[in-house]
Order: sequence, then structure tokens, then C-alpha cells
Amino acid sequence: MRSAISRSLRLHVSSKCISDHHLLLRRGFASEASPDRKVTVLGAAGGIGQPLALLMKLNPLVSRLALYDIAGTPGVAADVSHINTRSQVAGYVGEEQLGQALEGSDVVIIPAGVPRKPGMTRDDLFNINAGIVKSLSAAIAKYCPNALVNMISNPVNSTVPIAAEVFKKAGTYDEKKLFGVTTLDVVRAKTFYAGKAKAPVAEVNVPVVGGHAGITILPLFSQATPKANLPEDEIKALTKRTQDGGTEVVEAKAGKGSATLSMAYAGAIFADACLKGLNGVPDVIECSFVQSNVTDLPFFASKVRLGKNGVEEVLGLGPLSEYEKQGLESLLPELKASIEKGIKFANQS
Repeated sequence: MRSAISRSLRLHVSSKCISDHHLLLRRGFASEASPDRKVTVLGAAGGIGQPLALLMKLNPLVSRLALYDIAGTPGVAADVSHINTRSQVAGYVGEEQLGQALEGSDVVIIPAGVPRKPGMTRDDLFNINAGIVKSLSAAIAKYCPNALVNMISNPVNSTVPIAAEVFKKAGTYDEKKLFGVTTLDVVRAKTFYAGKAKAPVAEVNVPVVGGHAGITILPLFSQATPKANLPEDEIKALTKRTQDGGTEVVEAKAGKGSATLSMAYAGAIFADACLKGLNGVPDVIECSFVQSNVTDLPFFASKVRLGKNGVEEVLGLGPLSEYEKQGLESLLPELKASIEKGIKFANQS
């Protein structure tokens, strides 16, 4: 009897030690092992900004979280600041506090602007969001010129070139530190492919190249893993659904919003990859819309290796199927026009 009790006690003590050890490891990861990193969300009170603020608060790599918007941020900041994770949260409101929000930032995420409504194209968003991105980019150039900038505001195919031009004028442009966040296209492609391939979605990978609107989104299902050898009609349907994923959500929400939750998730995934790269984690690879020599266009989305300076390497397209080659040819003129539209806007006035 005594031996059974003592064995039980030993097991209890042993499991408690293991449990305490894991707790210490977690604490160490959150406070000592990870360097201090400040992340700023511009547009933090909006439909994407609020869930994105929540997800960044949950990220143990973030030590300071700055939330900025033209209204409503003190409430969002107060709300997420009560969550018992590492980062200290501060809310900033109005243009006079924008500089404080940005100073010392390692990563700036920009979901600011208006969302898409039924019947609207990404181009319809241009006139409003282009001006917002232009002014926020000027502030970034002034207050945190070395930050990695994650552009979510649509149309990304135009807003990334706008930011680049603003940074060039300010003399702060570093092509390794400006990213168009196209992760939602990858997230959708993985989800839709996993459903058709009957594969565990967590194990699926699908590169998505091109841009971040309609036909400029080109999922490379021929390179998807695990390989499923789906028939071409299914590949075409998956491609179309990935390209129209945003519209699918806008219509399903019937005028009450756009793809805010899945976009916040995708934005958090990409920001996490940027933070890991900054912290020296090897082989962090994500798809992103960046300055590129992969095609003749100045910007293009493809796989990018992230590191301590942002973009360490822009990776090539790899082998394409005939269908993907046609898709690439079709998207280039539209993507070129969107890039030129952004550059022209940035250089006006």
C-alpha cells in the first residue's frame, strides 16, 4: 500500500515539475528569449483593425502594441490591454498623436481605409484609400523610417507603389521593408484546396503569386503540397474561387461588411512571420507583394524569404502548368495598370 502511495506521490511531483518547467519555458519565451518589439496598427478601430489588434496582443513576440485610428482607439486599447499576455498596449487617436504611435516601431501594419461593399471593385476604393495611405506613409517616413511596413489597405496593387513613392521622396525607401500583404489569398487557396484534395488543411501549402485583386491573384495549384492530381476543371474552379474570395464574403454579409476576420487572421500570420525574421528565425518564407525582378513589373507577389532586414530573398516562380502560364500572361497588363495608377497618384501634388 505504502509503495503504491509513494509511487503515486513521485508521479505527482514529477508531473508537477514538468508542468512548472513548461510554464517557465513559456514565460522565458515571452519575456527573456524574445527581444523587445513594437508593433503599430494604423486603423486599429476598424473592421480589420480590431480583430487584428486582438491577434497581435496574443502574439508573444510583441512587447509593445500601439493602436492608432482617427477615433475609437482608446476603447479598443483599453479592451485588449486587459488580456493577460506580454505586450503593453497604448491607444492613440487623431493626427496629433500619430507620431507617438509610430515612434520606435519595428513593424507597422496598415489596415486603415474603407472596406468593400456589394458591387464595389477594389478600384472603387482607390480614391479614398489612396489618400489615407499617402498621408500615413509620409508619417512613417518621418517617425519610423526603418520599420517593416505591412500594407493591407486595398487596392494593395496600387497602395504599395504609393507608399514606395512617398518613401522615395522622403529619402527613406528601402525595398526590403515594404510588403503588400497577400496572405489572405494563400489562406483561401490552402483552405479550398484542402477541401477538394481531402487533405488535412494544416499540412497544405499553396504558393499564390501576382497581385491582390481578381485575376491578378494566381494560385499555383500545380505546386501545392500534398500533391492531389486534381482534374483541370477543379483547378480552374479553385482558382476562380480564390480570386473571388473577397466578393464571396462581401455578398454573404449582404452589405454589412467585408472579409474582416479572415483578413485580420492573415495579417497576423504575416506580421508574425516578419517578427520571426527580425528575430533571426531561419527559413521564414511567405508570399508577399514586393519590389521584384521576377517579371518585368516593378512589384509582384511571390514567395519571399524574411530575415533581419525584411526581405532577404525574392524567390522565383518555379515550374508553372500551361493553365498557370496563361493566367500569368493575362494578369500582367492589369497589374501593370494598377501599379502605374498608384505611382501616378503618389506623384500628383
